[in-house]
Amino acid sequence: MRKLSAHYIFTGTGIILKKGIIILTDDGVIVDIIDTNGELDELSGVEFYSGVMVPGFVNAHCHIELSHLRDIFPEKTGLPVFLKNVIQYRNLEENKVIEEARKADSELWKNGVVAVGDISNTDTTFQLKSESKIAYHTFIETLGFSPQRAERAFGWAKHCFDEVQSLGLSASIVPHSPYSISKALLEMISEFAISQHSILSMHSQECSEEDALYCSGDGEIVRHLTENLAIDLTFFKPTGKSALESVIDWLPIENKLLLVHNICTGQKDIDFIAKTRSLNKTWFVLCPDSNLYIEDRLPDIELFRKNKLLICLGTDSLSSNHKLSVLDEMKTIQSHFPAIPFGEIVIWATRNGAEALEMDDWAGTIEKGKKPGINLITGMDLQHLQLQSQSKVKRLI
Repeated sequence: MRKLSAHYIFTGTGIILKKGIIILTDDGVIVDIIDTNGELDELSGVEFYSGVMVPGFVNAHCHIELSHLRDIFPEKTGLPVFLKNVIQYRNLEENKVIEEARKADSELWKNGVVAVGDISNTDTTFQLKSESKIAYHTFIETLGFSPQRAERAFGWAKHCFDEVQSLGLSASIVPHSPYSISKALLEMISEFAISQHSILSMHSQECSEEDALYCSGDGEIVRHLTENLAIDLTFFKPTGKSALESVIDWLPIENKLLLVHNICTGQKDIDFIAKTRSLNKTWFVLCPDSNLYIEDRLPDIELFRKNKLLICLGTDSLSSNHKLSVLDEMKTIQSHFPAIPFGEIVIWATRNGAEALEMDDWAGTIEKGKKPGINLITGMDLQHLQLQSQSKVKRLI
């Protein structure tokens, strides 16, 4: 048994304990939680730490198979240029891709992550995920804006799905984004998702050019599709609506949906989503450091809070981020939105992600019977309970 205590314990449930005690088995299962009301006497065997304890982090959006692209692309070039770079540089020797992905997995673990919603376009990282200490849900991502590519794209995704499931890993087949998916392919994905009761994920409103594609049929995304991917767009008819409005009806309302990035998501979009599907089955995944890296812009997080949206945090990939650190994402949010309470951000980084990935039976909160991992955050402003630039995370369990 271990007994852990710290200046504060943020349980991820909204409960904050001052100098509380967590009692765990040697393998990390929580046996009891003691509220000392801030009066911690010298108890035998209690490990007291200076700082704040929180549950293990849940990274709701990552691409470890792109880890070999770390520090290669220039920052703040915009999404279309970034997409062109990924296409040009992503294909390296498989051994190199696996080596860097394995390093990324170790980095995630060291940074206190216990669970990841990870995007895969190939089967390259499946074996290392099956061997990892981290729990992965793999989103097998399909791309194909041309309807003629739908069956081929879905066939490859289904092959990957069968392979990852054979390794005992949870997985879903999902669309990449509105600008890279045809209605025909999305209908195949939706039908499969309904049959599997699976979790869906989609990059959404990552830049204003997505809306330009659907509103007017013009812009940099159009040029990316025609010039970089050589797609004939004569079949495509603009809808006059935003990208999200144009495709949301094609996604099944029965399934959980993670919308990732949401830089351009406004009140009109939120209202439309609420009319189309339940907001209780819709999570908005924020990857602030990646957003600043690519678009030099952040989502309107205060708008999301006003609408009481379910928010999760992700790091995106090392092609658009310098670290795979959920704590760094939390620090970025707090530095740009200082009015948001630290405890609320903890819930985004832990409980909400665990619920979105259907891992909340063991992860996301510090509660009896769970095995969520315990992180210690040091270097905080303990008087005001705020993160600082020097704040660090250390995995205790």
